[in-house]
Amino acid sequence: MNIGVMGGTFDPIHIGHLAIAEEARTQVNLAEVLFVPAGLPWLKTDRPIWAVEHRVEMVRLAIADKPYFKLSTVEVERDGPSYTVDTIADLQGQIGAEDELFLILGWDSLVELPEWHEPSRLITMCRLVVAPRPGCPRPQLKALEKSIPGISQRVLLMDKPNIDISASLIRERVARGLSIHHLVPEPVNIYIKEHGLYIVL
Repeated sequence: MNIGVMGGTFDPIHIGHLAIAEEARTQVNLAEVLFVPAGLPWLKTDRPIWAVEHRVEMVRLAIADKPYFKLSTVEVERDGPSYTVDTIADLQGQIGAEDELFLILGWDSLVELPEWHEPSRLITMCRLVVAPRPGCPRPQLKALEKSIPGISQRVLLMDKPNIDISASLIRERVARGLSIHHLVPEPVNIYIKEHGLYIVL
């Protein structure tokens, strides 16, 4: 079966993440999508990240009513930086030989793929399902081929959903005392309030 993998800091998870996962599930006929919160994301060292137990619990709450969305803690259980290629390798060891992994990411992340750890190895281990990001131009696969030969045959570029929501916007709104109920699933909204998350940026 086809299995989607959606990684991220999820600080916090929001409805944009869920919409992208749902669109990928539909387009690629995914049996399930694994949400993989990052432990120590090596590309995001420019700001403090909230404790992993909060981020994991928010993912758990966000997907609780969707049986085809699953939580994977493979990254948070591993010491050191979170490299996607290692995560995919770990997940391959947990699935059947006939199963195939599809990594779900945004157009902006695909453009940055040459900077990732072992991108050429990564595309041999999974296919990439890539969602649009507002303000980000459609990736040029021909240009990426120069850095990662063969990538064109491993990518599905989606044209939707085009949702202009970011975790940084949500954190900013919480810090300013503004509502986020329309940006995150309600259980996540309640959790953020109950635990006083993001009150200080």
